[in-house]
Amino acid sequence: MTVVPDEPLMTLICDSCGTVASGPACVLPDAEVVWTFVAEQGWTGSPFATGPHRCPRCELTPEPGPAPARAPRRADPLGVLGVEHLDEVAVVTAAGDLDLATGDALHGALTEAVGADRHVVVDLVRVHLIDSTALGELVRARQDARQRDRRLSLAGPSRFVRTVLHTMRLDRVFPVFDTRRAAVDWSRSPATDRPRERSTAW
Repeated sequence: MTVVPDEPLMTLICDSCGTVASGPACVLPDAEVVWTFVAEQGWTGSPFATGPHRCPRCELTPEPGPAPARAPRRADPLGVLGVEHLDEVAVVTAAGDLDLATGDALHGALTEAVGADRHVVVDLVRVHLIDSTALGELVRARQDARQRDRRLSLAGPSRFVRTVLHTMRLDRVFPVFDTRRAAVDWSRSPATDRPRERSTAW
């Protein structure tokens, strides 16, 4: 455990350097979900108590070891693979882990998609993990899209990603679809034909 409950406080332990931080236990009802607490402390990492989590100092310090040793960490090209513009819909496709290392790429792709004044579909079919950094980017992009009267939906999230969204109560914020095609078709439909459709595959 990298977040240890000690009511009324919680203790956060950095998995890189062992730095310890404590604060009020401001978390969501699921005891394993600590994203709110981690974000309030300015740390990054998993939304779950088991981590990993990193303190702000370690985020600014490259991890030790030669750079080539990090290459096999993910089998696929990681992060955002690109933005595809389909008429009035922009599809952001990602793969691997969406975390601090890919945060800039995700931010850039979402900004491009929303800035094109299109509805946005985020294709998560090949995403293995999503952390608080990526969740924050998705929430911000959704807010930006809403200001333009556009919709942002998620397509094909894995069981793990669905669990994160559910426990963070973000499945109530984002329309979630089983496939990219379903999300694109929903985005293209007239506003009056857009029910709050939900994916039911868990």
